[in-house]
Amino acid sequence: MGFAIFQIIGILLQVALTVIIVQAIMSWLLAFNVINLQNDIARAIWTTLDALTAPIYNPIRKIMPDFGSIDLTPMVVIIGIIILQDAILPPIAMALLT
Repeated sequence: MGFAIFQIIGILLQVALTVIIVQAIMSWLLAFNVINLQNDIARAIWTTLDALTAPIYNPIRKIMPDFGSIDLTPMVVIIGIIILQDAILPPIAMALLT
């Protein structure tokens, strides 16, 4: 049962990582005018992605210094997720499951 909890946490972290990467790619497409928010589908996807990532980004944006138009928050969150997945969760799982 304990192992299942760590699998669920791992899956949720992977989903969060995927959502962040998709949002970053979509923001580049919007910035370079490949797609625009006049399209209903693009606007719906962007609104959904923004609603999913805003609770994660907002506390980090308060801590991060202002770099002008460059937003490094997604990169900081991605690095944090990778550290959680690779360095923090496996030792905790092994300690609790042994």
